Amino acid sequence: MKGSNKATVLSLAQKCKNILASNWQGHLNTIKSDAKGSKQDIYTSKVKYILKRGKPYIWVPENELHNVNTIIDERGSFSVASPFPGPLARLLKSMNKFPARVALTGDVVPLKDKKAQSAAETLKEVMLSEEKAVKEFSYTVSGVLSSSNQLSTSRSENLKELLDGGEKYVIYKFNLSSCMFVDGNGGTHEVDFEDIEKCKADLLAPYSAKLIDGINQSEARRRALILFCFIYLNVNARDAYMLSLDRRGFDVLGKVRSKAMKDEVGEYQWKQFRITFKEEARDVESFCHQLVQMEEEAVKKVSSYSGLG
Repeated sequence: MKGSNKATVLSLAQKCKNILASNWQGHLNTIKSDAKGSKQDIYTSKVKYILKRGKPYIWVPENELHNVNTIIDERGSFSVASPFPGPLARLLKSMNKFPARVALTGDVVPLKDKKAQSAAETLKEVMLSEEKAVKEFSYTVSGVLSSSNQLSTSRSENLKELLDGGEKYVIYKFNLSSCMFVDGNGGTHEVDFEDIEKCKADLLAPYSAKLIDGINQSEARRRALILFCFIYLNVNARDAYMLSLDRRGFDVLGKVRSKAMKDEVGEYQWKQFRITFKEEARDVESFCHQLVQMEEEAVKKVSSYSGLG
């Protein structure tokens, strides 16, 4: 197992694709309009979406102002954050940090009847596929997911309302023209459009919110993250949370003592670390299997260090 404090393992394009595939809601911005045309004011609301062939398809409630705005001016922007459920959200807020996010600009194009129907069918397929996969997960995966909050981390649960008939929606295709990656410190990085088009989302991405929350809601797994910091990174952490994950490994936020001046005791601060797998995780099963193996390995190593093994 390789440890690293470098977070830049994936390309920016891959990070963007993973964020888009891991979430199901984002903030849509369109230019406010009136009878005379577009104004410069921006109207923003939270909307739900899916990815189809790598592009966002957005469901906008029928009574939303976006539906009027886009008739006059199709230009818009769409912002999607990396999911940060449960304890992770509270921690990031206390640190005045934000989850990494993707900021897209482009045209918000309404779908005609047949294409809208096709998008709705894809939505059903996405939901059924996820529900089927969750039911068929092994005991190992279920053990990792068992602590997660189903309502806040399940994409299928959150998309159900789009199909339950309670509200009418207009479906849009977002044709992107530019992409920015915004890191946790608010720094912006332009991403090459061609790179975004070429790369595919990580197979773990749709389940990352459930996995991260399942790990962070479990005291035993949080203790294991502390052991990982010690065993694989040679870092003494007082506390730890899973921050993000992908097929190559995961990022951990560890609470470590800062370097102090002479004769001073350093204070504790949260710092990001990277732990890389021995081999890439092909799917959720592989990710959870390697995680459990690491936990067992770390416990054995700590026991041997303390003379108990």
